[in-house]
Amino acid sequence: MEEFLEIVDKDGRVISIAPRSFIHGNPSMLHKVVHVLVFNLKGELLLQKRASHKDVAPSKWDTSVGGHIKPGENILTAAKREMLEELGVVPENLRFLYTYIHSNEYESELVYTYWTIHEGPFDFNKNEIEEVAFWSIEKIQNSLKSGFFSDNFKHEFFRFISNYAFMPLCFNYFLNELGPPYLSGDPNFLKNF
Repeated sequence: MEEFLEIVDKDGRVISIAPRSFIHGNPSMLHKVVHVLVFNLKGELLLQKRASHKDVAPSKWDTSVGGHIKPGENILTAAKREMLEELGVVPENLRFLYTYIHSNEYESELVYTYWTIHEGPFDFNKNEIEEVAFWSIEKIQNSLKSGFFSDNFKHEFFRFISNYAFMPLCFNYFLNELGPPYLSGDPNFLKNF
């Protein structure tokens, strides 16, 4: 059964609903997606390598979690659902970061991004994902021109870095907001930022 998605305006207001096959391949059809950036206590970002059969960015490294928001679905509910479906994790603490529009010649997405901390293990969906790995921010920055990453992830990464260039201060705030058990974690958590 084909997936149906909401076509929305730049503010997320629903214009209509259409099949995914109608929306993908037509960048004039803006649709909602959710991303979750999953960090470990060392400050490394979990990336997933997309399966080779995916229609978007096959075999490319991508955002920790990403997926479509179902018609009528709450955005936070979608983030939790996608994290469970993709990584086999029931997230305890998801925090909203920002929203933005990502557009290329294939599609246009209204992206809602959350973040969390999780050390694993991850029982990832092997039909969708070839592997997962934590990457340091430095390693990501040094690999941006390598062709390893999806253009969606590169946009997400630049958005994240531009909003949170003051990472140590930002993550101290985020860790305080999350509270235990993260506050008792590795004191070197921020060394990669």
